[in-house]
Amino acid sequence: MTALSLCWPAEALWQAVEPRLPGFSVEVLPSIDSTNTELMRRARAGLCDPTLLVAEQQTAGRGRLGRVWQSDVGASLMMSLGLPLAPADWSGLSLAVGVSVAESLQPALPAEGAAQRVGLKWPNDLWVSGDRKLGGILVETASFVAPQGAPAERAPATRYVVVGIGINVLPRSGEGMSMPPASLQEVEPGLDAPAALLRIVPPLVAMLQSFEGYGFSPMQARFAQRDILQGRAVTLSDGQAGTAHGVGEDGALLVQTASGMQAVTSSEISVRPSPALPS
Repeated sequence: MTALSLCWPAEALWQAVEPRLPGFSVEVLPSIDSTNTELMRRARAGLCDPTLLVAEQQTAGRGRLGRVWQSDVGASLMMSLGLPLAPADWSGLSLAVGVSVAESLQPALPAEGAAQRVGLKWPNDLWVSGDRKLGGILVETASFVAPQGAPAERAPATRYVVVGIGINVLPRSGEGMSMPPASLQEVEPGLDAPAALLRIVPPLVAMLQSFEGYGFSPMQARFAQRDILQGRAVTLSDGQAGTAHGVGEDGALLVQTASGMQAVTSSEISVRPSPALPS
């Protein structure tokens, strides 16, 4: 196996997370087809321990709607976190993940125009100033049989959730991309993939455990602070156009269209900002 090229904080992550997530493990691989695909394979085979899987290089990385996410070593942070989860309502999970990641990378939003701001584009992208994509989130779930001895009230509803996160660390070419890319180096020069990973994972685990009990609603206001679509003209992939009015307590995007206010929830609907509508 090829040696790792970067110094990853696996032990520090394990020490920070394992006390609140017993059985947690950290794996860092030099190369893999997709971290999400691998954890989903394991889950379907009955291997559902809480696991953080990091790859220095992905050969078949996946984004939402089947989009490809690949990168050279050190140019991106590519990770997937898998753990059993049993929320009463899964709605808004990718938005909550986005809030957690954005706040870890940039705890305080700078003033408009003062610096690159890490914002959130519904439903699962991190953008920075100028409508450039910094990273993406892919959430997948698989059912599994709870181990013997697990609490009976938890077992029927439990699923294994895999949260995949890909973030551009170094500047990259936008050739062939629908949206121009941004990088962490623009947000915080000197921040590399291992350091970003250490910032992101412990708060993410805490957020997921909170989401299990309380859902997206407590995160709604925090999402609103970074919502880059708020008040902007948007075009839906089904051809409808309107103005974005934030998100509901369930994470649905609220869009005022010619036919009225619509709550957009489908993961198959792509939303793109469009030029401002005439006043």
